[in-house]
Parts: sequence; C-alpha cells; structure tokens
Amino acid sequence: MNKNSAIASFSGAPQTFPADHPPVSAGRIGVLLVNLGTPDGTSYWPMRRYLAEFLKDRRVIEWPRALWYPILYGIVLNTRPGKSGAAYATIWNNERNEGPLRTFTRSQATKLAERLGTDGGRLVIDWAMRYGQPSIEAGFNRLAEQGCERVLVFPLYPQYAASTTATVNDKAFEALTAMRWQPALRTVPPYHDDPAYIDALAISVERHLATLDFEPEVVLASFHGIPVSYFRKGDPYHCQCHKTTRLLRERLGWPADRLRITFQSRFGPEEWLQPYTD
Repeated sequence: MNKNSAIASFSGAPQTFPADHPPVSAGRIGVLLVNLGTPDGTSYWPMRRYLAEFLKDRRVIEWPRALWYPILYGIVLNTRPGKSGAAYATIWNNERNEGPLRTFTRSQATKLAERLGTDGGRLVIDWAMRYGQPSIEAGFNRLAEQGCERVLVFPLYPQYAASTTATVNDKAFEALTAMRWQPALRTVPPYHDDPAYIDALAISVERHLATLDFEPEVVLASFHGIPVSYFRKGDPYHCQCHKTTRLLRERLGWPADRLRITFQSRFGPEEWLQPYTD
C-alpha cells in the first residue's frame, strides 16, 4: 500500500474492492469507555475472582510479590470475599443480576451514543471493565467485528493515577498483542480541570442540595485515596484532586471552608493521602 492510500484508509475515506472480494467491514472509529470493574456475583467465588484480579495488579499494589502474595492468598482472599460480598449484596441489582457500576457504565455508553450519533455509521460506542466482565480485550474484539480501524480508549477517571488510568492503558496495549489486525489506538489525557467536567459536577451538586430540607454548612469532596508513597514517586493524582475541588468551589461561588477535600478507602498499613474522610 502506498503512502496516499494508507492515509486515505486511516482517515476513513471510502475503499473500493474488486467485485468478487469478500465483504469487508472497515473504516469505523470505536470509542471504548472503561470503568474500574465489578464482580459477577456476590457469593464467595465470584468475589474472590474479582478481588484476586484487582489486587494482583502491580499498579494497584506495588509491594514486592514475595511479600504481597502470601498476604493476598493467605489472608485477604480468604477473608475479604465474604465481607465484600455482603456489602455488594446491599446494592446489588437482583433483577439484572449485576452491580450498579455495570448498570451505570452501560447507561453512559448508551447515552453517549445517543448524544453523539453514529456519524453516518462510522462511530461505534462500547464499554468495558478493567477488572471483571466485560473485559477490555472483549471490547476490542467487538469493535473489530464492527469494522473499527481506530479506537479511542477512554478511562472514566477524570484525575490521573497509575492505579487507575495507567492500568487501563496497560491492559489495552496488552490486549493488542493478541490481535492479528490491530486498530490504531489513542487514549485520553486527564480531564480533571476541563470546564465541561467542572460544570457537570456543579450541576450535580446543586441538584442534590436542592433535594435537602436543610443547607449543609460543609460539603465534603471525598476522593478515593492512594498511598502517600505513590504520590512521592510522582503520581499527579493528589494535585489533580485538589485542583478539581478548587475549580468546583469557585464555580459554585462558595467560600474556601465550605467545600473540603477528603480521601477515603485506605487499605493496608501504609499512610494514605489525607485528610481521611472518616
């Protein structure tokens, strides 16, 4: 293929084939929304599979494997599935037999497709999970079957962290190694300070406050935490969370002490980002 035809093919220009050529579905652009993940069920074994995949990720737990695996397999995966399963059961959608994150992520993909349209059939919106199902690899395969030659991988994390955005990108590039015909791949940068994102947060806060029968003196912006050691290694997550909070506070027109940042869900003996939500 010469340079001009390669550019034409990448740009999505119409391709012509001989009359006897087999049907080819190509030229489409795929967008793959990727969220954290959810177990397939709340019982012991589905929870154990999910937690094992999550907690074996070197981006999530950076301890040496010789130290971490005995703790993971000897303690965590024997005790946490039951506790986590009980917590999931309180929010589980029994009618759909799925957790809310799967429901919401599917809904986001559907609504995004409705908002963007299909650009004459060239744009395909799909979704996947970093841990659990549907997997990123399965998402790539679905997009490939629909003729997507270019794919935008969109991690649903406004603030960048190695344990969230980076591991999604890792898994996406790993999935490419199993594909004979690889799509051209693009990822998105953090959007923690994007005006549209800040506006959406402000609208959400205002709507929820309007449902209350009192006016809270303080509102907590509670982010998932990360170990302080990750921050010291150069992870920008802490700074981006603070910037999001500041921009949201300014957008709402609130004084500095009304919207306060906190961090939640610490795990293990390490120091995590503070102040802690609890």
